[in-house]
Amino acid sequence: MTILAAAIILASLLIALAALTAHSFGQRLLRQQARFAKRLLALDEELFDLEEAIEKGPEQIPIPLQTPQGLPAGTPAPSFQLPDLQGKRVSLASFLGKKVLLIAWSPSCGFCQSMASEVAKLPHDGRGGRPIPVLITSGTAEENRALVEQHRIAAPVLLQQDHEVQEAYRAMPTPTGYLIDERGVIASDYAMGAVQLLEIARHPEKAIKKEKKPNKPAEPGGTGAPEGRGRVQRDGLSAGTMAPLFRLPRVDGGELALENLRGQRVLLVFSDPHCEPCQRLARELEPLHRRLSSPRIVMVSRRDLEANRAKVQEHGLTFPVVLQRHWEVSRDYAIFATPVAYLIDERGVLASDPAVGVDAVLNLAETVANQIGKEVLPVSG
Repeated sequence: MTILAAAIILASLLIALAALTAHSFGQRLLRQQARFAKRLLALDEELFDLEEAIEKGPEQIPIPLQTPQGLPAGTPAPSFQLPDLQGKRVSLASFLGKKVLLIAWSPSCGFCQSMASEVAKLPHDGRGGRPIPVLITSGTAEENRALVEQHRIAAPVLLQQDHEVQEAYRAMPTPTGYLIDERGVIASDYAMGAVQLLEIARHPEKAIKKEKKPNKPAEPGGTGAPEGRGRVQRDGLSAGTMAPLFRLPRVDGGELALENLRGQRVLLVFSDPHCEPCQRLARELEPLHRRLSSPRIVMVSRRDLEANRAKVQEHGLTFPVVLQRHWEVSRDYAIFATPVAYLIDERGVLASDPAVGVDAVLNLAETVANQIGKEVLPVSG
């Protein structure tokens, strides 16, 4: 009986172990499927953009198929605010004034594991002009904590929920990343793999790309399209360019066409319901909108209708919020960051270069309001 009981217990343990292994494998498979679905969605957006371009003619195709993934140097680095392994929330803005080596990371990535010991040797305080390595990672806190403790990594490790930061930076493979300068602007080409990333960490001066001169402003009445073909301008249209027209669905129903606002000053704001600085901006813009008669605020957002309705309700927004399907209007205005704003004058011409970031957008709105103080309305009690 003793041997039989032992056999039964052993069999039960083996069955439990098999079930636990199957569950773990199932969880891993689900995560992989979710990651694959995200990549398919990104490819769908790229195909949508390509289909649009083909309809306009082959010469309008914006990105050659051989162009690598990633944002170009000179692009304002997309903002984020993520928890570290201790639960403290860290934003990109907290690193302003220092260089940052942003690394898309994963504890299940073999290449990341192989470079972990080298990452641990990098200075993480920005001394000597060296960039601070910041690991934007997927996976659980426990998985990342184990890898960090194993290699004694002192650099910030920030947990994204569902690859949202990697998507914003177009850095889905791991390890990949960028050098970001002291102003929060991408300063290097898109780096792929441990060798390129570690080279940037050790010699950031070699990776920094020279900024291009701004495009010459187009004459009013021009198309506002960037010169050259086969490329997408990403640093924003210049003041003096005709504002590209659009007609988009409103979150509260109906449509809004920019051309119908001709004769009014418009503050055109690009936003995203998953962008934390955009949330702060929305809270600040609403009382400004109620206080001013000009400029009129129009917000162009993206993602699904439900997320944007929730944002409108949360902040009590009364100015129009319209939805672009992917990035089509952002692309027409040649900038993909959020929050970003342009001032459009009564003729439909851009009266400002792009204002990037919460403070810059609010300063632009207040500056215009101060110039036309007679149009400031009394605050309702």
